[in-house]
Amino acid sequence: MLKRSLVFFAALALAAVPATAQTSGWTQLFNGKDLTGWKHVGPGGDTVEDGLIKTHGGMGLLYYTNQKFCNCTLRVVYRMRDFNDNSGVFIRIPTEPTEAWMPVNKGYEVQIDNHPETSGEDEYHVTGTLYSLTKPLAKPGKPGPEWNTMEITLDGLRTIVTVNGEKVTDYTVGQPVPPRKFKFEPDRGPRPECGYMGLQNHSDKDVVFFKTVEYKPLKK
Repeated sequence: MLKRSLVFFAALALAAVPATAQTSGWTQLFNGKDLTGWKHVGPGGDTVEDGLIKTHGGMGLLYYTNQKFCNCTLRVVYRMRDFNDNSGVFIRIPTEPTEAWMPVNKGYEVQIDNHPETSGEDEYHVTGTLYSLTKPLAKPGKPGPEWNTMEITLDGLRTIVTVNGEKVTDYTVGQPVPPRKFKFEPDRGPRPECGYMGLQNHSDKDVVFFKTVEYKPLKK
């Protein structure tokens, strides 16, 4: 009887664990069911289909409302619908956005786009870079429909990005960046140590699916 009771209460405890509970130190930001804790600004939108966040239209931003992030690693698992699609993971957004362009100019976009040259852009706009600010150290992004794992480490004012285990970006606020070439590129200047994060929906022709969004504090 005691053994059955222990099993019963263990099952209850597991059932009570929230979707944002920690697993091996990682805290889930997307519960796999709906967009609880998230808010969308700008054109287009996002839905949850088959346990995945799916982008629609744009340019807009789905951001996590419950906290700012710093001194942590964000992990995003995503795939493109087509061979190549455009999206991005936004970090260091100073305040909750009310429209889609403030995060572009006041935060950083970690780009998702394996072939930016198709739109007349260059390698400063490739997957894993800080959009238009950093040159990639590697180009490990996989085309659709393969899954990719992006990890973004925020260590003070330093940002490190890996894609599929390869380092693409290692940048600290204040290091030199190229001049602004296009009007849609972000303003240059410092970004905050802590900020909101979000997922971009880019356009009608760009569809990206997100399976996992989670974070883990840095060990100091």
